[in-house]
Amino acid sequence: MSMEGLGRVFNTVPIANGKYISMKECAAITFVCTGADTFTITEALTSGGGSAQGISTLITHFYQSTSTAGTAVWTKQTQSGADAVVQGAADITAIEVHAAWLDDTFDYVCCTNGGAGGLVWALTHDLEVQRKPENLAVLVA
Repeated sequence: MSMEGLGRVFNTVPIANGKYISMKECAAITFVCTGADTFTITEALTSGGGSAQGISTLITHFYQSTSTAGTAVWTKQTQSGADAVVQGAADITAIEVHAAWLDDTFDYVCCTNGGAGGLVWALTHDLEVQRKPENLAVLVA
């Protein structure tokens, strides 16, 4: 029997808005966002948001689809480097952040909606160590 995707390929936090998620055991995190809102990415030294700061000009592209039901293709969107992405009401957006982009000693990343009620789902991926799902590290302390 092969190992399942959860623990081999990814770990997830389905309700991730405003939560600092550990990137200690992964190479990247993708935030999947829905709803008309502005989504801002910050990094922090601790899970409680210690020394939180924007990731400056690192988000230069992201992917959007006009269907949250999977009935439309993903399209690449580009922008001048920023730490935020704006999306329309019917859109779904995938924003990828690489651990290598974070400042030294910063291990936590957060995606926060701008208050209009947009939803955020986080998927850590390219896991450094594969584990059974029941042995995965807790991502939000």
